[in-house]
Amino acid sequence: MNGNGSSKPSIDPNALFRNSALYREFLLEREEILKHKWHLSEKAGHDVGFEKGLLDWIVKHRSAWRANREKEIAKEKQNQ
Repeated sequence: MNGNGSSKPSIDPNALFRNSALYREFLLEREEILKHKWHLSEKAGHDVGFEKGLLDWIVKHRSAWRANREKEIAKEKQNQ
């Protein structure tokens, strides 16, 4: 029984979300965008903002980053 007297196991919908592969990929991509924004801001001498960092990263780096991630994922699957 769970804490509310029901015999059904309680499922945390947020746990399912946090553990999804799509969400983990989103977090990794967001981390790269934030790093890129930081570098742009340092170079400019002021905070350039998330939108500028995001757009610049998408145009200049996203396709290469995705290709590299796909290789990493394939390698992980081979090692399992």
